[in-house]
Amino acid sequence: MTKPSSTRSTFKGNKSALPSKPCAVCGRDMTWRKSWAKNWDDVKYCSEACRKQRKGASHGE
Repeated sequence: MTKPSSTRSTFKGNKSALPSKPCAVCGRDMTWRKSWAKNWDDVKYCSEACRKQRKGASHGE
């Protein structure tokens, strides 16, 4: 017999304890990711779209 889904254990990690910072373009809060561990200080944009729209990127205009 299987357990009902309501008694299934939930995520045990504490994501609220992870560092976060705002995106330089849109201001959206970015939470630390394991893939950013080596360069967290250099991460400025929440997405590829924001990176392409970075402020002052008036290249060719």
